[in-house]
Amino acid sequence: MTTAGRPRNTDDFCYRHPDRQSFVLCQRCLRTICAECQTQGPVGVVCPECMKEQRKSRTSAQRRAERRWGSRSVSAVGGRPRAMGWIAGVTAAVYLLQMLDTYALGGALGVQYWLMFYAPALYPDLTAVFQPWRLATVALVHGGFWHVGLNLLSLWMIGRILEPIIGTARFLAVYALSTIGGSVAVALLAFSTPVVGASGAVFGLLGVLLVIGRHLGGDIRGILVVLGINLVIGFVPGFNVSWQAHVGGLVTGLIVGLILSRASERSRRGLRIALLSLVLVGLLALLALPPVLHPAAFA
Repeated sequence: MTTAGRPRNTDDFCYRHPDRQSFVLCQRCLRTICAECQTQGPVGVVCPECMKEQRKSRTSAQRRAERRWGSRSVSAVGGRPRAMGWIAGVTAAVYLLQMLDTYALGGALGVQYWLMFYAPALYPDLTAVFQPWRLATVALVHGGFWHVGLNLLSLWMIGRILEPIIGTARFLAVYALSTIGGSVAVALLAFSTPVVGASGAVFGLLGVLLVIGRHLGGDIRGILVVLGINLVIGFVPGFNVSWQAHVGGLVTGLIVGLILSRASERSRRGLRIALLSLVLVGLLALLALPPVLHPAAFA
C-alpha cells in the first residue's frame, strides 16, 4: 500500500520495486523490500540478492542436506519451523490453564491429573479405567515455570535447526513418537511413578539431530556435550527428574533418526511411513512387559 501525496525516498520504498512502499528491511543488507521480495530467514526476512549470496556460501554439510532433504535443508532457505511454533503454543496454553486450575480453581478442572502420565491407568485391571492418551499428553503438563520454560527453550533451540531439515510432518512424527517412547520407558522402569513434562520428546529431538548431523558429516560434538550433561543431571540425587523418560525418548529418537536418514528420499516415502509405524507398534507392544517386570503391582 502506498500513501498518496507523500514524497518518495529510498528508505521506505522497495529497492526492486520503487512504486511499492514498505517498512521492512532485509536483515543482511538493511535495504527496504516489499512483500514479494521477502524470504523468511531465521530472524527477519532476506532480500533476493542476499538470499542468492547466502546459498552460494553454504557449507558442504548444508549442501549435502539440501541434496538429501530438498528445499527444506537449511533454516534460512527452508522457511519457518511451523510445527515447533504449534507445539510451543499449545504447551504454553495448557501450562497457563494448568496454573489457573491449580491456583485459582483449586484443581477443579484436574488438568494435570488427567494429562500426566501414570502407567497403571493403561491397565484397566488395576484402575478400572483405560486412559491411553496419557502416553502423549504428558508432554503438555509441567511441574513449574522453570520446568516448562527450559523445555520450551530446548524445543526452540533444537526445532529451529531440525524442522527445516526434515520438514513439518516428520518433525511432528518425531515429537509424538519420542513422547510415547519416554512414557513407555517410565512404564517399564518406574511403573508407579507419575510423570509430567516434555523432556522425553526433547531428548528424542536431540537423538534425531545427532543421527542426522552425523549422517550429513556435520560437527556433532556440541550436541554430544549437551546430551551428556542433561543425561547426567537425571541421575544426580536431589533433582526431581525422570531419567527413564529421558532415556526412552533418546533411544526412540535415535531409532527414528536412523530411519529418516536412511529413507529420506521421496521415492522411499512408503518405506519411511511403514518403518515409523513399526516403531509405534513396537513401543505399544512393550507395554505388555510391565506385568512381568512389576508383578507386585499387578498382584
